Amino acid sequence: MKKHNFNAGPSILPREVIEETAKSVLDFNGTGLSILEISHRSKEFQAVIDEAEALFKEMLNIPEGYSVLFLGGGASMEFCMVPYNFLKRKAAYLNTGTWAKKAMKEAKAFGEVVEVASSADANFNYIPKGYEVPSDVDYLHITTNNTIFGTEIKEDPEVDVPLIADMSSDIFSRPVDVSKYICIYGGAQKNLAPAGVTFVVVKNEYLGQTGRYIPTMLDYRTHVDGGSMFNTPPVLPIYTAMLTLRWMKKQGGVKEMERRACEKADLLYGEIDRNSLFTGTTRKEDRSRMNICFVMAPGYEHLEADFARFATERGMVGIKGHRSVGGFRASCYNALPKESVEALVACMQEFEKERKEDKQ
Repeated sequence: MKKHNFNAGPSILPREVIEETAKSVLDFNGTGLSILEISHRSKEFQAVIDEAEALFKEMLNIPEGYSVLFLGGGASMEFCMVPYNFLKRKAAYLNTGTWAKKAMKEAKAFGEVVEVASSADANFNYIPKGYEVPSDVDYLHITTNNTIFGTEIKEDPEVDVPLIADMSSDIFSRPVDVSKYICIYGGAQKNLAPAGVTFVVVKNEYLGQTGRYIPTMLDYRTHVDGGSMFNTPPVLPIYTAMLTLRWMKKQGGVKEMERRACEKADLLYGEIDRNSLFTGTTRKEDRSRMNICFVMAPGYEHLEADFARFATERGMVGIKGHRSVGGFRASCYNALPKESVEALVACMQEFEKERKEDKQ
């Protein structure tokens, strides 16, 4: 039976990328060595990281004056590194869910944190609008896509202060005007690579301005100067990231990824809105294209476990919703083919035909 991988992360990767990575685990680039054992100081791996950086810049059209870093620690480490490197006195944060709250918590150790707006009042089912950002903050931090609650900021905000974004789960799914940001970061295990590598895009002129001592490994300047190889980097995930970037370029780049994301999201949300057994959990204008959340409609809540089994039997993997929301979550990252969304829609339609008379 074909499996349809809707896992939220680690998540689906392009099949050809997985196959090429598997080959390189046995023999990397004809060296007779595995990518798992090759020296990160070798010319062969230097070529990998150079290509990964160049493709990253090309895919996002990153202007001059920015560095692309490949680090360890996950986005959770960046919750600390961002304020360490950029927060002098006061920072603003937009609270749109679990990961935004975690980022705010870390920032409070380095200065004053202003919560400019929050959607906690509605269990984070929308993106706050019309908030004011104090003019004297060092930066505004946003989380562009919320994997748990299924909301997404789909356009770059217009603000008059430096902007920082956690783009862990929607990087490369839409064009981004990088010039509006001084830092973009994220865990790579959703749209780029296996777990283990974190991408960071930093505007170099903003580094080294806090006046505080920053431990060597937590200072972005260390990794800019070291070309992401101050210490041994996560070699395998960086290699797979390079392959994914190659795949993305061959498919047509970020604009094509956005077209596909819209197509898949429209298809699944259309079925959620049509199907009498299901209902969405987020406001329509803020629905995520990456993480599509839905629950059983009123009167059908008792069928949740039944649908979970029904879908699993038909090859759907990873659609259980986060415990904060319940229900279901279909993560539709770049590598997920449209056919998988069509299969899930067909599964929902079949379940409706069988069980629509079971309303309590």
